[in-house]
Amino acid sequence: MLLFCIAGLGAVGYGAYHYYHLRQTTLNTRELELIKANQSDELVSQRKQIQVFATEINDLKSKLLALNNFENQIRMIANLEKGNEDSLFGIGGSKPEDLNPKLKLTEKHSSLIREMHQQIGHLDSASSVQGNRFESLIKILDGQKNLLASTPAVWPVRGILMSGFGHRTSPFTGAGDFHKGLDISNQQGTPVISTADGTVTFTGPQNFLGNVVMITHGHGLVTCYAHLQKILVQPGNKVKRGEKIALLGNTGKSTGPHLHYEVHLNGAPVDPKKYILN
Repeated sequence: MLLFCIAGLGAVGYGAYHYYHLRQTTLNTRELELIKANQSDELVSQRKQIQVFATEINDLKSKLLALNNFENQIRMIANLEKGNEDSLFGIGGSKPEDLNPKLKLTEKHSSLIREMHQQIGHLDSASSVQGNRFESLIKILDGQKNLLASTPAVWPVRGILMSGFGHRTSPFTGAGDFHKGLDISNQQGTPVISTADGTVTFTGPQNFLGNVVMITHGHGLVTCYAHLQKILVQPGNKVKRGEKIALLGNTGKSTGPHLHYEVHLNGAPVDPKKYILN
């Protein structure tokens, strides 16, 4: 979501690393002196360099917003108030428009240079805000390690996502229905893993779902793994995130080998992708 993600504070450490790298790059860019030269060859070189920096500034904005989105995903999982893009770039602000590195440059380069300095200022301020958020988040999550370990934050199996969560056309009847999870296609026998720490509460056949494993993770979260070829755990087993629990199959009412995967929060199905970070 990205890694075999969010095993405790590892995910935040990943984000913090990229934040500090971004921060340093922004400061280094700000320190650059754009010196006017008399010789035409130096002017051409400067113009090219300015265009390169304009492209890098655009890339920095995108990376900063990606870090902001990453932080918000973690905050959602930890049930914390999330930040937003506007507050990142100032009250009532938003992401500055991308610079045009292909803009025709005059000898003074005045328009693009002025805009670059303004945007570097925005990025400097925004990266400071993001850094403070990560520091605050690390402190909060340090006391919520159990919640993080119990959150289904990884994919249960690798494969092709054939059907998502929500309203769809039924592959059996052609009528509209509500799909309570994700259908992930792969070869029979592909390992299926637990997406979070928890306790196995049910194993066995269950109506149209075929062979099923259900795991309770605490905090109101339960995961369900269906259409399994073979079950490798039994009720009462304690499992860790990433532990193999079954083999993908084609049991029950199925259109082909795949895993049907559900996440329930307080008894109601929710979109599993909201929790997945890798």
